[in-house]
Amino acid sequence: MAAQKQKKYFFNLSKAEVVLWSVSVFTIMLSFCLFDKENFLTLIASLIGVTSLIFNAKGNPFGQFLMVLFSLLYGIISFSFAYYGEMITYLGMTMPMSIFALISWLKNPYNGNKSEVKVNVIHKKEVFFMSVAAVIITEIFYFILKYFNTENLIPSTISVTTVL
Repeated sequence: MAAQKQKKYFFNLSKAEVVLWSVSVFTIMLSFCLFDKENFLTLIASLIGVTSLIFNAKGNPFGQFLMVLFSLLYGIISFSFAYYGEMITYLGMTMPMSIFALISWLKNPYNGNKSEVKVNVIHKKEVFFMSVAAVIITEIFYFILKYFNTENLIPSTISVTTVL
């Protein structure tokens, strides 16, 4: 019950969550200033990405909207560095999944609160389908990534499953 009484800040985030987000943003900015100083699109994408993660963790649809933007930016960045496998993964998989999730989350608010999604219970049948789909999609992406001569093919392929 203490969590319910905890004061909320910045788009319904708790004080601890704001601190976590702030430290993440600070770390990204510091890294950019120390090591890069040039690729502002990468900086913007990183800031959008870390912000989307905190909102997605809270079940806030705004996080899925930000993930769509992040995927688009990361696709552009990946293309500019000839990371075609990453580009295909984010534009062809992560972005569409985020769009579908955003639509689903907006259609299923928790107790009428549009900034929080109703949680679904996953049944055994869904776990089975999800597992089979993950294996099939990962195998398909192995060949796609291989076609584009992706460096570190096996770790890159396995990372596709983590995005699922």
